[in-house]
Amino acid sequence: MTEKELQAILDGMTTEDKILQLTQMPYVYFKKDGGEITGPVKEMGFSEADISRLGTILNARNQSAVTDLLENYQLKNGAKIPMAIMADVTHGFKTAFPIWLGLACSFDEQLAENCSKMAATEASVAGVSMTCSTMVDLVRDPRWGRVMESFGEDPYLGEVMGAANIRGFQGNFGRYNVAACAKHYVGYGACEAGRDYNTVDMSEYTLRNVYLPPFKACIEAGAQILMPAFNIMFGVPMTMNNKLMVDILREEWGFNGVTVSDYNAFPEAITHGLAQNEKEVAYKAFDAEVDIEMATATYVKYLKELLQEGKISMAQLDKSVMRQLKLKNKLGLFENPRYSYSEEEKQKLFLCEEHRALALTAAEESAVLLKNDGVLPLDINTESIAFIGPHANEKNILGAWVTECSPDDVTPVLDCVKDVYKGRVSYAKGCSWDIDDCDESGIKEAVEIASKVKTVVLTLGEAPNDSSEGCSKLNLDLPEIQYKLLDEILKVNKNVVVLLFTGRPLTIKRVHDKVRAILNMWWPGTEGGRATANLLFGKKSPCGKLSMTFPITVAQCPVYYNHFNTGRPRSDDSKRVPFCSGYIDGPNKPLYPFGYGLSYVKFEYSNFSLSANKFTAGESIKASVLVKNAGNIEAKEVVQLYIRDEFGSIVRPVKELKGFKKILLNPGEEQEVCFEIDEKMLSFYGADLKYGAEKGTFIAFVGSNSDTDYSIKFELI
Repeated sequence: MTEKELQAILDGMTTEDKILQLTQMPYVYFKKDGGEITGPVKEMGFSEADISRLGTILNARNQSAVTDLLENYQLKNGAKIPMAIMADVTHGFKTAFPIWLGLACSFDEQLAENCSKMAATEASVAGVSMTCSTMVDLVRDPRWGRVMESFGEDPYLGEVMGAANIRGFQGNFGRYNVAACAKHYVGYGACEAGRDYNTVDMSEYTLRNVYLPPFKACIEAGAQILMPAFNIMFGVPMTMNNKLMVDILREEWGFNGVTVSDYNAFPEAITHGLAQNEKEVAYKAFDAEVDIEMATATYVKYLKELLQEGKISMAQLDKSVMRQLKLKNKLGLFENPRYSYSEEEKQKLFLCEEHRALALTAAEESAVLLKNDGVLPLDINTESIAFIGPHANEKNILGAWVTECSPDDVTPVLDCVKDVYKGRVSYAKGCSWDIDDCDESGIKEAVEIASKVKTVVLTLGEAPNDSSEGCSKLNLDLPEIQYKLLDEILKVNKNVVVLLFTGRPLTIKRVHDKVRAILNMWWPGTEGGRATANLLFGKKSPCGKLSMTFPITVAQCPVYYNHFNTGRPRSDDSKRVPFCSGYIDGPNKPLYPFGYGLSYVKFEYSNFSLSANKFTAGESIKASVLVKNAGNIEAKEVVQLYIRDEFGSIVRPVKELKGFKKILLNPGEEQEVCFEIDEKMLSFYGADLKYGAEKGTFIAFVGSNSDTDYSIKFELI
């Protein structure tokens, strides 16, 4: 459809038509009961004709819902403009891959793109044309429950993975693509004390250098939708924050896509204390160019009145509506209101062999080996193994926000192990994953079993929904009942391997100090059981690297690698040092740093060099390092490049990730890995908020994690 044709559609719309296009309601709000509309939309005063003119519907994603929308609303009422169905498609639709915090540990942008493409394919044939993903909130505090949806603590990794996600969902807007949404703009992951929906207060320097870059990368990758966050920034809720939503997003970045509020965010501005009533909410949100109101109806109630009062103009309304019409046209909804909905293709694509294979690869590549004293991989000929713990025989290893994914489609770790290992496998649950459960009745059986086997694989971790929206935590330890189980087993068997299932970094030093190996599986998705078995028995070598720091204690939070130095840095982290920036009762350093992850082989780094030790603006230099697989199996390594700006016009972080490359090496194989260092890589927003690189000296670091000290100095002149 041409722009002229779209303009004709817009010109033919009534004011009410236009306002309803800016309103999104969850499908569950207007389920029919005996032919009558029931639920919240009835209370809001919506008629069936009103519903048929809504611009978007949230989470209508099965046959009855799609049919109901089309036949009972759109077609019956002769609606001129098709509805778009938006859904919470995060780490899969029917086939789940690992949570994004886990998949980010793969450091593999192509894998991330492929996983998003798979999710889009399954969602599209269910009638979904818009997704609420990608979440690129940068998170430095694991107490926040939504960390599981994020790419972790690093801006550069967030940029790379966020852009890959957008490309995977949207592709070229073919039959199996969906429009992607960058969320939650901006700073949501910086909520004070890690408490969901809490206050955010930061400098614009930090905002621009740390929290905005992943969003900008998503916009540059073509994201069609952006969702403002629940939080305030500079004292103003994001849904009505003109500085962020208009000055930066629209004018500075040139974003001309659709913006949609988060669930119920509009009236929450009243609770924040920035608007006195819903009419003021509608005005301020519309003035900030928020195009779609999700789950509430302040636009429906007050935009027409605001037009009549001259507080907003018809030109503003038309501009907002046209953004939606253009997106629907790009999606092909005018030609096919059902979008790509097909029961036949759902049967063909949902959980198909190709999708399961991709989910398996993603789970294998996301797992992070945190400790290993040589016990892993397990010997296929080991005479006896016991699998103990709440996750060993559990199908629900998907994590939160799994859309249509079901634990029924998951094969538990225990069953998958039996397919790989032909020896004797014993099992006991031992205890619950519930943080409030103190039932010790299963521990006796678990200990008895553990005493009779050579190796114990103990599956510990969170409950599946303990990491999600509204699930902030004061305590990042495992439930005490799990420590009780661990301690009792260690009394009878010291040969213990821990499998960790979690949606966030946990404070597991007590585990680290006591067991022989720890393999963090995160929430691995539909094929998590098979991936776990393959990794345990060495069919695959772990290659994941932490996308987020693991603290020793929650008291260290927020803890992250790319912090600023202080005037009094701690000189010795192993002991009490007076009058420095540290703790008197513990270290500054975390348990496991960003980028950390072991393998079943040792990788040797050598011959780190630069093509020149000086360069000027507009030029670049090459950094190269030799990496050797010193083991006896093939394995992957993520080679990481960090840079420190030694002296700037303002203080710069001690180290920043600026590049990474994932390589596969055969036993004994050596490969040269190269990075190009240019002016852009050294650029940042200074005190004057101007972007650019400053002349001076820099240090390049290369290694297997952020704690590397393998370095070389260079200069921008």
